[in-house]
Amino acid sequence: MSSQAAAIDAVFHALAVPARRAMVERLSLGPASVTELAKPLAISLPAVAQHLEVLVTSGLVRTKKTGRVRVCHIEPAALRTTEDWIAKRRSNWARCLDRLAKELGE
Repeated sequence: MSSQAAAIDAVFHALAVPARRAMVERLSLGPASVTELAKPLAISLPAVAQHLEVLVTSGLVRTKKTGRVRVCHIEPAALRTTEDWIAKRRSNWARCLDRLAKELGE
């Protein structure tokens, strides 16, 4: 498996859980502390930390400790790689459907 395929797998794995998607959505608005990420979620702070570790490992999120606070930031490059992968598949399907429509005379 190529490193790009492994990276895409990691992103899809990370985004498979609603709590992690909610964290990514929140971080798309700007940086947040782990406590701020945990507030709207109905899970414990240790569970948030575990989910955050998956997001960091996937490359979607990076964290930086400032004093006693860990601040999280979204990492757009990981999303771009996955977005490019999806766009290629969408393009392939569009071409196939266009050829099918042409064959059917539509």
